[in-house]
Amino acid sequence: MSAPFDEAIEQFALYLRVERGFSPNTERAYRQDLRSLASFAEERGAVGPEGVDLALLRDWLWVGTEAGLARASIARRAASARGFTAWLTRTGRVENDLGLRLRAPKPGRALPRVIAQPQMSDILGGLTARAGEGEPQALRDLALIELLYASALRVSELVALDVDALDLDRLTVRALGKGNKERVVPFGVPALSALVDYLRRGRPVLLPGDAPAPQALFLGARGGRLGTRAVHTLVARLLAELPGGGPAGPHALRHTAATHLLDGGADLRAVQELLGHASLGTTQIYTHVSTERLRESYRTAHPRA
Repeated sequence: MSAPFDEAIEQFALYLRVERGFSPNTERAYRQDLRSLASFAEERGAVGPEGVDLALLRDWLWVGTEAGLARASIARRAASARGFTAWLTRTGRVENDLGLRLRAPKPGRALPRVIAQPQMSDILGGLTARAGEGEPQALRDLALIELLYASALRVSELVALDVDALDLDRLTVRALGKGNKERVVPFGVPALSALVDYLRRGRPVLLPGDAPAPQALFLGARGGRLGTRAVHTLVARLLAELPGGGPAGPHALRHTAATHLLDGGADLRAVQELLGHASLGTTQIYTHVSTERLRESYRTAHPRA
């Protein structure tokens, strides 16, 4: 990649992180897309961002489509390019924002995976039985899954929690979401019980003995902050035992919590606040999930279905 492209992409990534408050994962995705664009542009003779035109942007998306990229990936590439060209224009690196005219197919939105309530009860029952033996990591895993399901936190929000984010008297947790927006999320009595047990009997054992105590709520085996990969591994192992397919990461529990809330009569706006969605439209996918579950129940149970 030529220096002009590399410098512009890194400065744009810095802008996304510092001024826009994008998460590291989103920033990484934008940088990856733009490096792909830069390589594509250089192969066609562009020596820097000023050599990119609308035709080249469209060709880049078309080549990605022909290579079999998912519609969601193409849509994200288009968003990355539009954000980049807008920033190039605002900072005076190019005269015209060509990305304004760039369009990509809207990604098809698949319904998220939802774990049935009896299956969630089985998962939590198994974790409770293992935690009953007092093993520190088992106590932690139960508290983690109880809180994840109760609060519908993103996994990045969960692992970033410090101990002082919990209010055990009010049964709430303070989370820092996308765009550095803070929100206070409730959780229930089962999560409270698991958290108290972990804080009393599990976390003290996991603390490193020869270093200052970390503030992180959930600790790994070596006493440091638990990472997202470890949570993914735990949830994937738990969901692998269930029938059916679909995503098996922590986001499935977030989807499950939101859907179970709506199934139980929760207000859509309240669920939006719980999830930390900026747009109500993002939350509305869970109403479709509930509708599909109702239709499936109808087809299965009604004699005239």
